[in-house]
Amino acid sequence: MIVTPKWLYDRLGEVIVLDARFDLFDEKKGKQAYHAEHLPGALFIDMAEEMADKRIQGAGRHPLPSPEDMAQMFAKKGISKDSKVVIYDDQNGGIAAARAWWMLEFLGNNNAAILDGGIQAWKNSGYPTTDEVKPPDEARFDPHVKEDWLVTAEQVKNKLGSAVVVDSRSRERYQGEQEPLDPKAGHIPGALNFPWGGVLGQDGNWKTTEELVQHFAALPRDREVIVYCGSGISACPNVLALKRAGFKQVTLYAGSWSDWSSRSGYPVETGHPSQ
Repeated sequence: MIVTPKWLYDRLGEVIVLDARFDLFDEKKGKQAYHAEHLPGALFIDMAEEMADKRIQGAGRHPLPSPEDMAQMFAKKGISKDSKVVIYDDQNGGIAAARAWWMLEFLGNNNAAILDGGIQAWKNSGYPTTDEVKPPDEARFDPHVKEDWLVTAEQVKNKLGSAVVVDSRSRERYQGEQEPLDPKAGHIPGALNFPWGGVLGQDGNWKTTEELVQHFAALPRDREVIVYCGSGISACPNVLALKRAGFKQVTLYAGSWSDWSSRSGYPVETGHPSQ
């Protein structure tokens, strides 16, 4: 699920590389950075336009596209269900890259990985970048959707008390001390706060499997773990990390807090973490 710059450099031309750079507050910034420089052969994947479908109402700030639309989007980039894909962005841990990873896994492609440290680690290793863009040859993507990887707001509400709910946002947003983006401040009742950055070491790279097992040691392994964040993006590193740590029942609430906090009658909790 995580590969080093050297691993990728040794396999350029054998894998499809996706550049998922994205800025939540400037949605054009990632594409501009891609056109300035990117890894050789990399194709841009747009978080705002391709990994979200804002035509969908009432599903949060970055609604997940339909499986059919996702498969068609990946096919246009030359990706099939069996393609080997490496994704990077410019944030250590790669929240946008992890969203693309999650989408591929959800559709049945089990050959996707994230570049550890993103484009900065690549450049720090002395490997080349380019501004050349080569159009891909379209592929055929026949999705085999993993329905048990995704939950809706209604399902989360019905599972409160039985499933473990993990909030991936910052401690301040979780506690309701601040909320810069969504209608209400706070968290889903009973949720435990595991900010997504906790899956990274002090060097900004991914923790080892053993370290992730320790990081999530407080969570039971015999219950479903539902992961959410603000709008279904930064939850994805936690989903990946939980999978690496050996958790079997891990689901994404894609609408996340932006969906939950906009729904009438859905309970909200504030205050200090309960873990």
